[in-house]
Amino acid sequence: MHDAPLIATLVSGIVLAFVFAALAHKLRLPPLAGYLMAGVVVGPFTPGYVADGHLAHQLAEVGVVLLMFGVGLHFSLKDLLSVKNIAIPGALGQMAVATVLGMLLGWALGWPFAQGFVFGLALSVASTVVLLRAMEEHRLMETERGRIAVGWLIVEDLAMVLALVLLPAIGLALGSGTQGGAALSFGAIAGTVAFTIGKVALFVALMLVVGKRLIPWILKVVAYTGSRELFRLAVLAIALGVAFGAAGLFGVSFELGAFFAGMMMGESKLAQRATEETLPLRDAFAVLFFVSIGMLFNYQVVLTQPWVVLAALLIVVLGKSLAAFGIVLVSGRPLRTALTIATSLAQIGEFSFILIGVGVVQNLVSKEAQDVLLAAAILSILLNPLLFKLLDRAKPWLDAREARQRGHDAATIIATPPEILITSTLSAHVVVAGYGRVGRLIGEALHDQGQAVLVLEEEKERVAMLHQHGIATIVGNAARDDVLEAANLAHARALVVTVPDAFESGEVVRVARLANPRLQIIARADSAASEAHLQQQGADLVVLAQSELARGMLEHLRAGQAGQTVTPDAA
Repeated sequence: MHDAPLIATLVSGIVLAFVFAALAHKLRLPPLAGYLMAGVVVGPFTPGYVADGHLAHQLAEVGVVLLMFGVGLHFSLKDLLSVKNIAIPGALGQMAVATVLGMLLGWALGWPFAQGFVFGLALSVASTVVLLRAMEEHRLMETERGRIAVGWLIVEDLAMVLALVLLPAIGLALGSGTQGGAALSFGAIAGTVAFTIGKVALFVALMLVVGKRLIPWILKVVAYTGSRELFRLAVLAIALGVAFGAAGLFGVSFELGAFFAGMMMGESKLAQRATEETLPLRDAFAVLFFVSIGMLFNYQVVLTQPWVVLAALLIVVLGKSLAAFGIVLVSGRPLRTALTIATSLAQIGEFSFILIGVGVVQNLVSKEAQDVLLAAAILSILLNPLLFKLLDRAKPWLDAREARQRGHDAATIIATPPEILITSTLSAHVVVAGYGRVGRLIGEALHDQGQAVLVLEEEKERVAMLHQHGIATIVGNAARDDVLEAANLAHARALVVTVPDAFESGEVVRVARLANPRLQIIARADSAASEAHLQQQGADLVVLAQSELARGMLEHLRAGQAGQTVTPDAA
């Protein structure tokens, strides 16, 4: 397949990613471990077929662009500004700490000052793909913790844009004493900084003034054509076109350009549809990102310099995370937020590779240091899901700690460890599992009618909303046995399951049916397969969204034939 390297790289990457991800699942490892292994297999450091690393990197870049575009769709300028007081000083402070630690490691190893500086800077910036995937998997994107993490990423992104522009100049200045280069004046560096910041500011202003109006208008015009293919193409064209234009015209990274394109498109009422159209392509290309990282990995460095790799890994997982943890706590944020931010930043990725690569090209960094960084990056990416699992296990303790701080508010029952679990004393009540858009409508309606309602919800922001409305709540995942036991299902009148995940909602229905065979259980489903699964688990009634929509439309038609007027609420 030498005559079709693009096809060969794409096919080999996706096929092997699937094979190794399936094997990782069998071994109870995170899927990204399989993706990384697929990259190692087709990389230049293992025998056999070698994929085109340059093409793989470009394909991976498409995945990162689409990922940041998707984040932008659900992230408004207001959200970004709301976390600026913690994201800006936090990101810069954490980057400074990690850079100094990297420089100290370089000094201990006898590296030149410039190499230690670039190495430390590369250790300081987190991977966009890894962080956002973790946030999405743990449903944190719409929480304050998620907004802080994304804002933190944006600041790091901007700092890296500036670093990549200035690296050749700074490197020359740093290396002038040992390499005979001409030292640059402070004025020249300041001028370069000002020019770069000016271009970024011009891009942001253009997006806020022109893009905020133009992008939603284009989407609306295309939607009026009624062509789903054309709409999908328009979304991709805007995402990739703005990202490419931002990089080419303003020197902004692809990721930052795509993020702002998503933010501007998020102003449109069609933002949710745009998200759905890009999701499959985004996930496929995101897999190629991890494959491309695996291709860069030279496993020999782990055997020849294990202690150096371990030291770099500790800077990423402990040093950088502890700095972020301390900064978030000092800012007055809760312990849960500090732990989440620290855990999400305990890895490095794409910008680290780009920065260290530029350092190698500029003769500032040795190939040996690049291999050490790549090894530390892959190990940190593999460890990150495990750290999030530890954070999940700490959730009951965090819940109990926050309950003590609030003085055990009477309106809220906290799901704490089983030995001190508080069971609801309500009876003939309706239990609502999940307080998203559907659960909120149901819960508030029942509460307004004076009916006894108990909501099962684990997101802190939603719990605060429930507390404001005076609705009794058990804080915890509805699929947990202890949470369902605390809901006192044996004396409940009904259970309404609004959790969108079919597997999780099926588990809730199954446990509830065992707890009370006479309990009325109503559940939501988004597909026929989910509907059948929930019925099999014991639900009395499963509401399929598409079926209810069709029923409402038919009622409108019947009412029209009878000469009646039906309001939208009646449907």
